[in-house]
Amino acid sequence: MKAVIQRVKRTVLSVGGKKVSEIPFGFAVYLGIKCGDTEDKAGIMAGKLSRLRIFEDGNGKMNLSIKDVEGEILLISQFTLYGDCSHGNRPSFTDAERPESAEKLYLLTAEKLRELGLTVKTGVFGADMKIEQFNDGPVTVIYEI
Repeated sequence: MKAVIQRVKRTVLSVGGKKVSEIPFGFAVYLGIKCGDTEDKAGIMAGKLSRLRIFEDGNGKMNLSIKDVEGEILLISQFTLYGDCSHGNRPSFTDAERPESAEKLYLLTAEKLRELGLTVKTGVFGADMKIEQFNDGPVTVIYEI
C-alpha cells in the first residue's frame, strides 16, 4: 500500500462535471493498493495518516497532526502509483491490486480513518476524476507499507 500525502488548503474532486467531494484544508491522499495488500495494512495506513505531523505549530515547525489542526482528508484511489516504468515507455500496472480487492481496501482505509475520529471524504473508485488542489507549502510525503 502506498500513499502520496499532500498538505492542502482546499481540494475539490469532480466526476463527469459534478462536484463529488470537497475539503477546506487538510490532506489530499492518493492511495495505491498493491497485489497482496491486506486489511491489516489499511489499519496501519490509517494510523500513520492520523498521526503524521506535517502541519506547522506556532513556531513554524512541522509539529502538528491532522487531528491537532482539525483538518479533513480527501482519500483518492490511485492505482497508477504502482505503475512500473522501468521497461519501455508505457507503464505496466501488474503490481496494482485487482479492482475488486483494491476497492474493498480503499473503502476500509477510509472507514479506519473515520474510526480514528477524522473527517474523510472520498472520490469515486475507478472513475475518471478531476481534482482541483491548492497545495500548502508545498508539502508532499510518500508513505509505503
